[in-house]
Amino acid sequence: MNSFSNPAFATKVLVADDNAVDRKVLSAIVRRAGYQVIDAVDGNDALEKYYAQAPDLVLLDALMPGKDGFAVAREIKAGSQDKFVPIIFLTSLTEASELARCVEAGGDDFLSKPYNRVILNAKLSALQRVRDMHQTLQRQRDEISKHHMQLVADQEAAKAVFDNVAHARHLDVSYIKHLLSPLALFNGDVLLAAQNPNNNVYVLLGDFTGHGLAAAIGALPLSDVFYGMTAKGFSLPEIMRECNRKLCSVLPAGYFCCAAGLYIDFGRQTVEFWNGGLPSVYLRRKQALALKPALLPLASNHLPLGILSADKFSDVTEVVEVAQGDRLFMATDGVIEARDENGSYYGSHRLESMVRESPIDQVFGSVKRDVYGFMQEQDRDDDITMVEIEIVPADTIQAKASPPVEAGGPSDWKFSYELGCESLKNFNPLPLLQQVLMEAPYLRTRSTEIYTVMAELYSNALEHGVLGLNSSMKSSAEGFAQYYAARAKALEQVDGWVRFSFSAYVQQTRVKLEIRVEDSGAGFDYVTYLQKAREDSAQNNGYHGRGVKLLWDLCNRVDYIAPGNAVEVHMSWENDNGRND
Repeated sequence: MNSFSNPAFATKVLVADDNAVDRKVLSAIVRRAGYQVIDAVDGNDALEKYYAQAPDLVLLDALMPGKDGFAVAREIKAGSQDKFVPIIFLTSLTEASELARCVEAGGDDFLSKPYNRVILNAKLSALQRVRDMHQTLQRQRDEISKHHMQLVADQEAAKAVFDNVAHARHLDVSYIKHLLSPLALFNGDVLLAAQNPNNNVYVLLGDFTGHGLAAAIGALPLSDVFYGMTAKGFSLPEIMRECNRKLCSVLPAGYFCCAAGLYIDFGRQTVEFWNGGLPSVYLRRKQALALKPALLPLASNHLPLGILSADKFSDVTEVVEVAQGDRLFMATDGVIEARDENGSYYGSHRLESMVRESPIDQVFGSVKRDVYGFMQEQDRDDDITMVEIEIVPADTIQAKASPPVEAGGPSDWKFSYELGCESLKNFNPLPLLQQVLMEAPYLRTRSTEIYTVMAELYSNALEHGVLGLNSSMKSSAEGFAQYYAARAKALEQVDGWVRFSFSAYVQQTRVKLEIRVEDSGAGFDYVTYLQKAREDSAQNNGYHGRGVKLLWDLCNRVDYIAPGNAVEVHMSWENDNGRND
């Protein structure tokens, strides 16, 4: 019996032979082997029953009245498209040319008369295995194709979001020229520009380690810090320090961002700069003077962002004078590491020479043409990003548009949301909760921080409180894999709940948000845990215990409640619009 001997799932075999005796003998052998048999008396009958009953295999007499077996086989193969239907020709032919004709017509094997039961069963089993393998490959191909299409769609959507967040703002102005030429869909280069409340301009060019999505991820927290702080008028040292702190907290070990930051005060005609690991920023002067050479390299004098802890990070900047018509040129190392057909690098000396020797109003275009002319058709090894900023009169800088003021929203409210064990298994509550919270307009200015806090609290409640997982497992790369394998297994048998409670108040211009997350777990020794977290934070070590530091950074107060299965955080800030809107 074959594996399909169950009548409900038996493989269907079409037996087509105009000789009644041969057909009955063959059908009996096939039935005894556990297959479901469909009889056909000639070629036309075989095609009619093939289309009506869709057999899985076909036993086909080569010589039949009307349409012979060759014609039937060709039509079956032509109409089957991607479906594989094995055909065994039944023949008394012995000439090699005639047997070859069976194969050419679409036959996958042939069986000589009189029939041998053992050989027939072996051939049926072999072709059934081939057919099953073909179906498996088709399913896998279709699944891969489906996932690929979804992946491409997800990447395109993510790329659009990424560009909107990381690149789109304040680059489309007359005094900034830029080129973003990624090696892949996502890239590790990031170019940010923004105005502060005084309409002076900040520019940050960054180059994350690696390529593709892994490198691009760091651009999101970096841009979030950059745009948030420039809008509030923070100084360049404060911005670079906060960017470093943020990247230290989110980037995996071994990842960092070479970056150069500029603050251009068009009114005072000064440029403040910080360079950590990027090629020199070049100041090309429109008019050279004795103490002001035509080309001034602003060299790197810091380590990249994301390497040093806050206590070791240097935010010291330098300031140089500029004049109207001067240019600032910045590029990532994808420019100087571009290679020609011989493998030679473009190099910093050639770049510096191009910036110095080109007409001042053609620096950007000249460098771009020279780099691509140097590479010609050679494959690139890195993303290429370059930017030029012209020093223009302060009164030509267009003022930043104020965001529209939205009215409405409750001034004091509370609600709770509890997830049972079935929801914990397969539902992520964070998007829903975020959407509800963002209905209060005064919370939208802190949307990223609120979501981050909720995610950290929920992760701790579910994984440590309900599932009872130990975060010390994540002290190594291998431990991470074991941790998440244990998490997946525990979720299958989860028995517990997690409850969110939210309270918000608007008092004059002050917004207060309290978030409490409680779980059904037994709690833990949070006093010892917090002490250890403080020690790890001070030493900047350890893979686990960083979550509480994140909460400390984002919240005004973090309270653990005995016996440790509940935590309450308090967030407070001045409403940016100064009113309940």
